[in-house]
Amino acid sequence: MFSEYENLDATGLAELVKQKEVTPLELLETAVARTEEYNPSLNAVVHKMYEEARTQIGEGIDLDTPFSGVPFLLKDLVATYMGVPTTGSCKILDGINANTDSELVARLKRSGVVIFGKTNTPEFGIMGITEPKFRGAARNPWNLDKSTGGSSGGSGAAVAARIVPMAHGGDGGGSIRIPSSHCGTVGLLPSRGRNPMGPDLGEAWGGLTREHVLTRSVRDSAAMLDCLSGVDAGAPYSAPKRKHGTFLNACNATDKPFRIAYSTEALYADTMHSDCVDGIMATVQLLSDLGHEVVEAKPAIDRHSLAKSYLQVVCAWVAWDIRETAKKAGRPMVAEDYELTSWVMGLVGEKNSALDLTTAIHQNHMAARTMGQFHTQYDLFLTATTAQPPATIGDLYPHGADEMALKVLKWLPFKPLLNKALDNLADEALAATPNTQLFNQTGQPAISLPLYQNAEGLPIGMQFAAEFGNEWALYTIASQLEQAKPWAALKPEILG
Repeated sequence: MFSEYENLDATGLAELVKQKEVTPLELLETAVARTEEYNPSLNAVVHKMYEEARTQIGEGIDLDTPFSGVPFLLKDLVATYMGVPTTGSCKILDGINANTDSELVARLKRSGVVIFGKTNTPEFGIMGITEPKFRGAARNPWNLDKSTGGSSGGSGAAVAARIVPMAHGGDGGGSIRIPSSHCGTVGLLPSRGRNPMGPDLGEAWGGLTREHVLTRSVRDSAAMLDCLSGVDAGAPYSAPKRKHGTFLNACNATDKPFRIAYSTEALYADTMHSDCVDGIMATVQLLSDLGHEVVEAKPAIDRHSLAKSYLQVVCAWVAWDIRETAKKAGRPMVAEDYELTSWVMGLVGEKNSALDLTTAIHQNHMAARTMGQFHTQYDLFLTATTAQPPATIGDLYPHGADEMALKVLKWLPFKPLLNKALDNLADEALAATPNTQLFNQTGQPAISLPLYQNAEGLPIGMQFAAEFGNEWALYTIASQLEQAKPWAALKPEILG
């Protein structure tokens, strides 16, 4: 095995390949060996593609690409790799192979990475935990009893355990940023329309979902955004063009000091754990020391209405997902083929009207207007990525009275009962992870950075959001913070 593998980011590994100090095959075999060593404990990689990766290397690796020969993992949701299933942890899709590469996967391949497996995700990506019935729970390398977050929890675990220096993720409500917070990685939610969703989708979850990567270094995230971003054929919309050159250039920018708002209050919940508050205040001090103006302020939003509108859109798309997966599998839609939470959310989507959905979309768009005005005063907005440290596996999965209530709704799917459940979800379901959904709704970019650890040694991510289209500012501040408080040497418990 290549001994320096776990200490280098993707950019560093690619440089060694280009200098012919290590071969792509040596990197792959190191990644495979680490998968075989750590994955039995983590359950991060759920579909192995070792032979496909060896074949790709055998066909030749372009040394002029940014990530020549770097091992890479693909999340088992949304993105398709020709000849390989994309199940979204839905058991009826196991064995149904994709007939094309999605545009994102095509661009990943052109970046030079070598894809050798797919990572764990909750069914349809709908929960902030990665504990699917079909695949089993992904476990956190910092503490194997703790959640990785979701829905890119398998990718977060694999990056944190140094199986790979970066991995694919998707984010419809925090699904890149929450695992990044829990696993101690860098996770960017790009602006809506920045990265491609084609050719089989125009958008996912009504524009809430965006795809990118989880990384250990800021420069890897920025360089990969340069590789992935740009309109694909037939896209319904696009993000604003970059203003200042490449995103990688932002990592070395010397912009004037930023004006940064922060809040220690949860966005869509009542409380914020003291560990998360401590992380915010430590970051505020660090930002002040770097010369930035930091002001306590938060946008004026109706959290209950926005949480409900978020869930309304998600439920509509889960209903569509259930219909589409059944069609793809050539089966009728039956509850037994899906997890209880998925089925009940699908029922909400089925029962609610086009007017309900339009109202939710309108509220999301008005939130974007609110945030647009907020960013005329503040360059960035700082919160903790989550409101709680990583939960113990099983704690956030519906059980007891919550599970019983879902079973009642499954068998008595009356619209008044379903809407009451939606109200309750808006107040309760996002309690642990209430700080990420707003930026999916508004289309803004946001990034989670591994800037804090609690007394248990668990990562607590800090989230920065910027105005729509301004990933540049996020990479600039992230690079400054990475230099001021380096996290690269921090290694999780599983690595010893």
